[in-house]
Amino acid sequence: MKSCCHFLSAGLAAVLLALAPGLGRAQTASGSAAPRYAPDVPAKITTPDTVETRIGTLRFKDGAPDAPTVQLLRDQLDFTRGIDAFLKGISATSVHAICRGLDEAGVKPNGGIGIAEDLLDARSLFLTANTTTVYTLFCLDLNAGPMVVRVPPRVLGPADDADFRWVTDVGLTGPDQGRGGTYLFVPPGYTGPLPKMGFHIAKPRTNRIVVFYRAFVEKGDIAAAVAGVKAEAAVFPLAEAAKPPATTFVNLSGVRFNTISANDFSFFEELNSVVQNEPANWVDPDEVGLYAAIGIRKGQPFAPDARLKAILTDSVAVANGIARADLFASRDPAAKIYTDRQWLTAFIGGSYRFLDGAARLLDARTLFFYYATGITPAMTQAQPGTGSAYAVGLRDAKGEYLDGARTYSVTLPGPVPVNAFWAFTAYDNNTRSLLPTDQKLAGVDSTLPNLKKNADGGATVWFGPTAPAGHEGNWVQTLPGKGYNVLLRLYGPLEPWFDQSWRPGDFEPQP
Repeated sequence: MKSCCHFLSAGLAAVLLALAPGLGRAQTASGSAAPRYAPDVPAKITTPDTVETRIGTLRFKDGAPDAPTVQLLRDQLDFTRGIDAFLKGISATSVHAICRGLDEAGVKPNGGIGIAEDLLDARSLFLTANTTTVYTLFCLDLNAGPMVVRVPPRVLGPADDADFRWVTDVGLTGPDQGRGGTYLFVPPGYTGPLPKMGFHIAKPRTNRIVVFYRAFVEKGDIAAAVAGVKAEAAVFPLAEAAKPPATTFVNLSGVRFNTISANDFSFFEELNSVVQNEPANWVDPDEVGLYAAIGIRKGQPFAPDARLKAILTDSVAVANGIARADLFASRDPAAKIYTDRQWLTAFIGGSYRFLDGAARLLDARTLFFYYATGITPAMTQAQPGTGSAYAVGLRDAKGEYLDGARTYSVTLPGPVPVNAFWAFTAYDNNTRSLLPTDQKLAGVDSTLPNLKKNADGGATVWFGPTAPAGHEGNWVQTLPGKGYNVLLRLYGPLEPWFDQSWRPGDFEPQP
């Protein structure tokens, strides 16, 4: 009988184990039985219940965020996307601001041409404009259909799209090779008939196009350069090519207008204007998605609520600071042109597309579009004797920012390696536009009759509030309390520039 009971008990135990598989297994920390089918979980793939971060404490219950954590993280995501939208979008808002500013100055798209008949000066806000050539600039809006652009001989410049991507050069580095020519800009997706001959045809990705070229002044005759442009330049719709309407020329010299995009919340409103004017695929899908994620969607109003508007206002302030850090204190060693002096390049990496192999140089792209306008391969692919070269001066020989209250001297050793001429131009650190002083040109160049050259054919130029005695013709005025930077331009740079056997001197502080 005892044996029988023993067998019954053993059988019952087996049944109970089968019915209750957790019996006899290891216990979890909470006291519950561990699952029979459980992985070995590395700690690095789990989320603790509490995580301390730079944005605050994040709280989770077995991996699920609580409501305050969800809101904190969404706010942070909107904040970082706002920063990214600024850093990526400044190229587009810059084109938008140029075209808006020209329109306000009277240069209407698709029929107007702005021309600096007496050169540009500090009354016009324009990123790093020069004061030695006759600027000609205008905008197209291809929503109206294909547009014809006639270009005069012997000019130099690009046509760029709504994201400041290069479309074509015109003039000396363009397909007309400086002989003058007729260009046809075709809208994205256009399927209508096009002429087979007589045009240099360009098919951009966007509707908005900005065209700007420079006419060179010879022997000081600015009027002749202006007359040459006006005699040949024209803009009109292809549909009216049989009987083109008259092109309106607007003198931009001395006109107060702004072509610089915003550094506050209105930046996003400018970006929205661009998105609404362009095809849905005007930039790559990730960028379209980035803008959409903060409420900027084609065909829809941009109307952020109070929470998102406050976050974007904060993000643009931080992003603007990042752009200024990229410009004034680049952490890329390739920003320096020389190892032994302070001159910088605005084209880090030497690519007009800001590419290093397959990688986009993000900080280099931000630096350029925050500081300058216009993009063309000619800026990075200049050959000896052609094109132009640029060096940016932000700091003196000691590495300190240039101070408008101090006097500096800069020596260009002779002979200066240029096929045409060289120029120094000073810019306001805040606006990146021509430095406002009592000097119209905000700089000096080698074509000026009062410039004194050194015995070797070079020159020493002085920057400061007052002209050093005897150096008035070589002086660039600055203002106490106003930070500034300087661009050195070499037009037609020669081999000593490229192989660095010639180097400009640093800004040397004077007692």
